[in-house]
Amino acid sequence: MPENPIIETGERRIKDAVCIDTKRIFDSCVSKDCLEDLRVTFCTKSQKLIDDAVTVKAREATIEEVSIDVEEVPFNRGFYSVDITFYFKLCFDVYSAPCTTPQVAVGFAQFNKRCILYGSDGDVKVFVSNSVSEMTDCPVAPQYTNPSAKVQAVDPVILSTDICKCCDCKVCCCSSFPKSIINSLDDSLYFDDCKKAVLVTLGLFSIVQMERDTQILIPAYDYCIPERECCCNTSNPCETFQDIDFPVDEFFPASRDASGCGCSTDCDCD
Repeated sequence: MPENPIIETGERRIKDAVCIDTKRIFDSCVSKDCLEDLRVTFCTKSQKLIDDAVTVKAREATIEEVSIDVEEVPFNRGFYSVDITFYFKLCFDVYSAPCTTPQVAVGFAQFNKRCILYGSDGDVKVFVSNSVSEMTDCPVAPQYTNPSAKVQAVDPVILSTDICKCCDCKVCCCSSFPKSIINSLDDSLYFDDCKKAVLVTLGLFSIVQMERDTQILIPAYDYCIPERECCCNTSNPCETFQDIDFPVDEFFPASRDASGCGCSTDCDCD
């Protein structure tokens, strides 16, 4: 390996330049989607509650599964289309009459989106040695250096909930969900004719990244040897508890304006 000069950078010195094998982000995009009038598919028991409901209020919405499919864009070398399907799990408080105790209904909804990102070129097969291939004297299935898509998202914000008669609903009921969702249910999803349908509007924030395995030369300062000793004093749990800081933020959440300014939104305070 050729010698590299030591480069001064502030208080630390670069001792060497090393090559690492990692994933590089070639392209990314951020999305702020308003998902209007998503039709909710319920389990059989929950659908019966919806059919008899007078009022429905959404309690929470979570991202249960995400399906990602990457395909090369024809006639546009280096670009790939990313088809993403979000599967949401929603919980509702269902009221069969005014001023009654609500019952909980669980349903699922889905949302599809597509984006086109740059993923660069290259179609190399990668073979890795391991003990299994050496014992069986057979090559391991190769890995390909095609780009992969990564999706980061937070649980959606529930913006509105509406209940209507199925005959008045213009949104079709989704009839396909991943097996991981179906197998996790104690009841089967209801796809037959129903009396009432629930439509929700969600706000979704997400980031889509296009990554590819690559080798990058980076500066190395030194080996990252830990300097702090491990605390192994577990004989006295009370002493260990006393060393934990009091969680002030849990009791006193941060105010709307962390800077301390109490002015309106038109304030010119720094």
